[in-house]
Amino acid sequence: MGFPVSVVFETSPEQAFDHLTDPGLRARWQSSLRTVVPVTPDQDGVGARWYDVTRLGIRPLMEVTAWERPVRWTERGTWRGVEVTLSLEFAALPADEGAQRTLVTATADSTSRIGRLLLDGIGAHVAAADLRRAARDLL
Repeated sequence: MGFPVSVVFETSPEQAFDHLTDPGLRARWQSSLRTVVPVTPDQDGVGARWYDVTRLGIRPLMEVTAWERPVRWTERGTWRGVEVTLSLEFAALPADEGAQRTLVTATADSTSRIGRLLLDGIGAHVAAADLRRAARDLL
């Protein structure tokens, strides 16, 4: 099943995209993440891979499967038979007194029953809180 979550960023789509898609910055705003371990030398673009090192000790292998700066980005994470896909879409909003704004929409889904249960249970709440933290990080 999965979830959709949307958060407004007070910045341009390019800045929001660059901030959210940089694995090296994710521990600053993703609550479950301790650090990332790069697998590929280049972390930009389709095929970039790294390990998320979570606070629970889970280390899913992450791979970028879509990279359309600054419109859409998708990653797939796999760990012990569980696969979760997260997509981010970036839409420019009308400027508020000259300041750029972007609507970031995250959608997630899983091919496994366990992954879907997690996403349906707490995934949307955690993703919304993480995106709000990332938006504040850019202020």
